[in-house]
Amino acid sequence: MLALLAVVLGTATTAGTARAAGNPGTPPRMADGYGLTQVDTTVGGPTNFYLTVTTPEVAGKHHIKVILPSGYYDDPTRRYPVLYFLHGSPDDPIQQNYPALTTSNAMITVIPDGGARGWYANWLDQHTQLGAQNWENFHLNQVIPFIDANLRTIATKKARAIAGVSMGGFGAFHYAQDRPELFSQTASLSGDIDLSADSMDLRLAVVASLIDAQGAVCGSSSGACDPNNDPYKPGVDSDALFGTPYPVFNADWRWNQADPSQHMDRLAGIGVSVYVGNGRGSATEPEFWLEGAAKHVKDRMDALGMPYHYVDYGDGSGWGTQCNGGHNGGCWEQDLRDLIPRLERAFAS
Repeated sequence: MLALLAVVLGTATTAGTARAAGNPGTPPRMADGYGLTQVDTTVGGPTNFYLTVTTPEVAGKHHIKVILPSGYYDDPTRRYPVLYFLHGSPDDPIQQNYPALTTSNAMITVIPDGGARGWYANWLDQHTQLGAQNWENFHLNQVIPFIDANLRTIATKKARAIAGVSMGGFGAFHYAQDRPELFSQTASLSGDIDLSADSMDLRLAVVASLIDAQGAVCGSSSGACDPNNDPYKPGVDSDALFGTPYPVFNADWRWNQADPSQHMDRLAGIGVSVYVGNGRGSATEPEFWLEGAAKHVKDRMDALGMPYHYVDYGDGSGWGTQCNGGHNGGCWEQDLRDLIPRLERAFAS
């Protein structure tokens, strides 16, 4: 079953005030811009909705989910900090229904599409069957200014955080390291935050999502899974994301360049949070391997003398009522219940 580990890592599963105030019975009207064009109809209510956009940076249609504070329409002059929350693989923004994300009355939450295996990066190869795959450009150069232009945000580093689960945990650290001027807080929830040769298992998990290892397993399993319901189709070359993943003659330098664990110094002055379990000690559980990656990152932060918030909840027995230490939403809900009040306090300080 370790072959399947690779496929499941990273999965679960200046504002326009008048326009943003809108009609309290419907979602706010959002104007196209920054390379984003809205298609289809906005779905949801006034404080919890998603829109669908296209962009030249990433092929296809993409959901952006927005959760507004319940009091957003009460004071049309009040502005809010923003949490950008990045989903795991092969999920979608509209499936991010953690109750904790709706509890804050002090900040806006935005959940942009990261693709089934976009890995929150600009791919090296833009000519695969998937078409354009510039996810970092989409999120940092388009989604953030689009949100600032359409909602009453506080458009500053101090009032902006980025967090994510699994694949999204990698994305949260990667983005904060690449653009530290944008974010004051970053958090990884069971994230793939060590893609170095020290965590080759996680690097190969990323590769498996690229080449569609799940499809290969399905194809050899005599109908044990449904190859027609494969989120990783079509498979692309293992080098498509960051070039060759194999550490021979430093050929994997792009992986090392993107690896969060090797660049923790870039997060100096940014609040860093890490949450992870131990998968109950089972090597067939993704969290078992992610705990090792988190410990590598912790060791590097210790060596740098960095402050951080680190929670290893082990088997989950002391971490809420739904967490079993595995790679799942029950544990991530509890992570968010710990993280969100901490973000609110940081934004208010």
